[in-house]
Formats: sequence, C-alpha cells, structure tokens
Amino acid sequence: MKYLYGLALIASVLLWSSCRNDFETSPNTGNLEFSKDTVYLDTVFSNIGSSTYNLKVYNKSDKDINIPTVRLAQGETSNYRLNVDGVPGKTFQDVQVLANDSIFIFIETTVDIANQGNNTQFLYTDQIVFDSGSNEQKVELVTLIQDAVFLFPADLGNGIYETLNLGMDDEGNDILIEGFFLDDNELTFTNEKPYVIYGYAAVPPGKTLNVQPGARVHFHSTSGILVANTGSIKSNGAPSNDPVLLENEIIFEGDRLEPDYADIPGQWGTIWLTAGSTNNEFSYTTIKNNVVGLLMESNDGDRTLTLNNVQIYNSSNVGLLVRTGDVYGENMVIANSGQSSLAIQLGGKYTFNHCTFGNYWTNSFRTFPTVTLDNSLPISDTEILVADLIEANFNNCIIYGSEQKEVAFVEDPSAAFNFNFTNCLIRFEDSQGDFDGIPNYDFENPALFTDCIFNLDPIFQDVTVNNLNIEEGTSGAQGIGLGGIMPPFDLNGTARDGNSPDAGAYEATIFPVED
Repeated sequence: MKYLYGLALIASVLLWSSCRNDFETSPNTGNLEFSKDTVYLDTVFSNIGSSTYNLKVYNKSDKDINIPTVRLAQGETSNYRLNVDGVPGKTFQDVQVLANDSIFIFIETTVDIANQGNNTQFLYTDQIVFDSGSNEQKVELVTLIQDAVFLFPADLGNGIYETLNLGMDDEGNDILIEGFFLDDNELTFTNEKPYVIYGYAAVPPGKTLNVQPGARVHFHSTSGILVANTGSIKSNGAPSNDPVLLENEIIFEGDRLEPDYADIPGQWGTIWLTAGSTNNEFSYTTIKNNVVGLLMESNDGDRTLTLNNVQIYNSSNVGLLVRTGDVYGENMVIANSGQSSLAIQLGGKYTFNHCTFGNYWTNSFRTFPTVTLDNSLPISDTEILVADLIEANFNNCIIYGSEQKEVAFVEDPSAAFNFNFTNCLIRFEDSQGDFDGIPNYDFENPALFTDCIFNLDPIFQDVTVNNLNIEEGTSGAQGIGLGGIMPPFDLNGTARDGNSPDAGAYEATIFPVED
C-alpha cells in the first residue's frame, strides 16, 4: 500500500505542476526589444484583408518577465487584428516572456475606405502599446489603403453566384464558370481607380471593352476577362516617362499588392478571347502572374489579335496560347512560363517581328520548349482536330531559354504546316542527333530558317526579374537582324539600326555596373 501511496503522491505533484499557468516572473521594466520599430503592411485594397505580418518581441534579460498589457492604441475600434503568441484579440493581459526568449505577434487588417470621405487612398495607422506609464513602449502600424472599382458576379443567394455558360461538354452538360457580363457603363476602364475583378468579367457580343492608358486591372484568384463572340477588347496604353511608375502602361495582375506577390505565377486565370471575338488589340500593356496570359481561339477571317509593345510574364501554364488565330505581334516579350511562352495550336496565321520569347522557369520541372508550333489539337483520347498552319513568320526574334531545345514543331501531315524564321537567334542543341532527318528541323534549309543564328547566348540582363534587355558587345542577338523590319523603335523607345538591328524586342544596351 505504501508503494501505491507513493505513486499517487508523485502523480498529484505532476498534475499540479502541469496545470500551473503562472510562474515566477519579474515586472516588465520597459526594456523590450522588437524586430521592427514600425510594421508596414504594404498596400491593400479597401475591404480586402491583408496578408499576415509578424513582429517579434524579445526579452533579452536573464529574468522571466510579465507584461501587464499588450493592446492596440485604438482598442476594439481598431481595424487591425492581433494574435499574441497564439491568442487572437485586440487587448491582452499578463503576457509572459521567458528569459532570453521571445514571442511572436501576428498582425492583419481590413479597412473600408468608404469611411474616409472622397479619398482614393489613405494611410491607416495604429500602434501596438506595451505596458503603460514609464514602462510604456510602442510599435507603429502603417497600411496604405487604396480604393478601387470592384466588379463581381451577382449573389443569387444560398451561396450561388451568377455564372457564364461556355457551352456543353461531351455528355451534354452545361459548362459553367462563375462570372458576369459587363454593363455598357462598365465597358471603359480608366486610370482614375484600379479595377478589382472577381470571377470572369465578360465583354458581351458586339461590344468593346476599352482599357485606357495607365489603367490597373487586378484579378482575384481564378478570375479573368472573357471576350464573347463578336466582342473585342482594346487595351491600348501609351509610352511612359517614368520607367518605374510606368504611368501610361496598362497592367493586368493579381489583387495581392504586397511585394511578396510581385512575381508569383498563377494568381489569376486568363484573358480569354473566345471563338468569334475579333479585332482585339493590346499595346503598351503588361500581363503577369496568371495561369495563361492570353488565350485566343479561332479566326473569323479578320486579324483577331494585334500585339505591340506587350509583355507577358510569370504564367504558370502558357504566356500566349493561340488556336487557329490570326495574330500580328511586334516588340513583344513573353518570359518565364511553366510550359511554353508561346504555344500555337490548331494552325492559323501569325507574324512576329522583333519579339523575345524567353523561358527560364524555375518553379517546377519544365518539359515544354519556349515556342511550340502545332497544326492539331487533341480533344479526346480518340479525336484530334486539325487545321492549316497557313503561315507562322518570325522575323528578327529571339527564342531562348534554360533548356537545350527551345522550339518544337508538331505537324499533322493532313493539313498545311508553313513556317519561317528569318534572322532569328534560336536555342536548339541536339548533340545526340535525335532530330537529324526530320524536315522541320533542317536548320540548313533557307526556306525554313533564313540567316538564323543558333545557340549563342543573348546575354539577358536578369531573367529572374523578367529583364530581357540584351548586353551591348556580348549578346549573340546583337546586329544579326534584317533591316527594314517593323517597328523602327524598340520596346524601350530606342531607334533601331536601319541596316543591322538587333534581334528581339530590345536594342542592346550597356548594363549598369553593380556596386
């Protein structure tokens, strides 16, 4: 029995010890240290929650301390939210920090700019206050809140939202996506406020969406723009004076404005130019961080898509995906895609002048080349659609990337397959001779490859940030172009050499010397 009594005594001591939530602490003396004096939560849109930011609070003394209060200065009315060492709230009592240890405070905010009068943006601030009196310490909280035009599908109740019908699947079921048609008064996007789109904003048949210079269009996850049959989009920006602000550039990107999201692929869906959409135009426009940058389907007999001075970056799938299109592109850069930067499927008619197609994707293993030409499209295990590739002309272009073979030709012999590369720089290294004897890969055939250069590094300035300028004096693309190919100015506005321009979207420049 005495052994049982001893075990019971030990158990009671253990239970008593494990249930104590107090320990010997010393009062806070106002000597806390912080990982930041000010927490900047970056820019967020009105009524859209911020990312979670963190602050680390250090007790560098040799004693366990007790902080009597940790609170937001605005108290319960604050639009900031805290989580102190795992406990959510806005005011906290008796926060304990062990000797030579630290705790985390996590911070978020959501603010309605409607309460700020007619401002389109304002700084929202508060403070985290530690203790009081002579021991009081503060950490500032700062967030820029930006107003926007919000476009979204109607709420039909019971968690159901307005949808767009894309047709029927093989089993006769409707294919629906969450989205809505833009009203006539929504068919002009200005630069007065950013636009934030939820779901797919659709341009109705026979209507045109005009996006004006300097407009900023942001998309929530899985959202995008859809242009219906006989509809059009005109995204025509203008040259900018400030190379950082790009005040006249039109930018399509995700709705997370924090720097950590600046180059994250796949944040939103695509700009979808559906079959029958026509006379679509993009100039001085950047499209980035999507699944597919531009998806264009079907040729209505007219030029369906014109692209000049356009940049498409960080597409988790394809930068420009075109099926039976009629496309003209000049001074265009498409870089860093999970599959191809340019994928042409099901034939069509194409001309690209002074374009740079680069792919240095690092987010996953890439198995597709930078540029793919295909006159077919599998739609099931047993059915393949085929259409003529009437022409695909690449003049003074760069096709390069991190893989050895950066161009692919997928030809169905039952349809035409016409293409030509003139004065282009192309990466295609076939050391094993796997493509010897395949006609489309006869790089000595001047009817297919006219005065092209192979496997000389273009020396891009910084592919990790989509800077595909080329270096003067070392680039394999310098001086190899054919004179007289439009346009006469490069993507930077620099005049091209009339006789021997550089290949790609940029004339060579001297890179700045790094400090």
